[in-house]
Amino acid sequence: MTDIPQIVYVVDDDEAVRDSLELLLSTVGLNSKTYSSALNFLDDYAHIHQSEQHACILLDIRMPGMSGIELQQTLIERGSKLPIIFITGHGDIPMAVKAIQKGAMDFIAKPFHDQDLLDRIQQALRLHAERYEALRDSQQTQQHLLTLTPRESQVLQLMLAGNANKVIAAELSLSQRTIEVHRAHVMEKMHAPSLALLVQKMSRLES
Repeated sequence: MTDIPQIVYVVDDDEAVRDSLELLLSTVGLNSKTYSSALNFLDDYAHIHQSEQHACILLDIRMPGMSGIELQQTLIERGSKLPIIFITGHGDIPMAVKAIQKGAMDFIAKPFHDQDLLDRIQQALRLHAERYEALRDSQQTQQHLLTLTPRESQVLQLMLAGNANKVIAAELSLSQRTIEVHRAHVMEKMHAPSLALLVQKMSRLES
């Protein structure tokens, strides 16, 4: 996970703000890419979405054309997992609170302390890394499920319900030894060394 590059996307119509944030981020070794409008960011979103980077967005809440709030809503509709930190004026704080209720990670009011902003950015990057790993694990679990036979899928569901081999055997009208073999195949194909880990994998997938 540490080998995956990090980047901060800055979306703000104020060129001076974009330049200052880009400079600040560079002082701590963080890559950044700036956009002068929400629409410019959306034009690049397909590429951003496909890139394997841990990232977050610094987003001005008020911009001409599409506002930061409107961009947030569009990203929600597109299923974006990018954490958003809103940059706000003091009069925009009620709007920022509503944005957090809709899933934004945080907001910071102007003027802000550089270290305060950097701390929040690091939190956002860690959050995206966690989301990235969770998504990758879920995708792997889905791929593993596809390798199960129909019978193994039945056994899996009964295992997840907490049934012992004897109960599963009776439910499926099979011998207990046959269930033991199916169970071993399920554990191997799902890459789960224990039932507890298997339950965790399936719970993450469902969530």
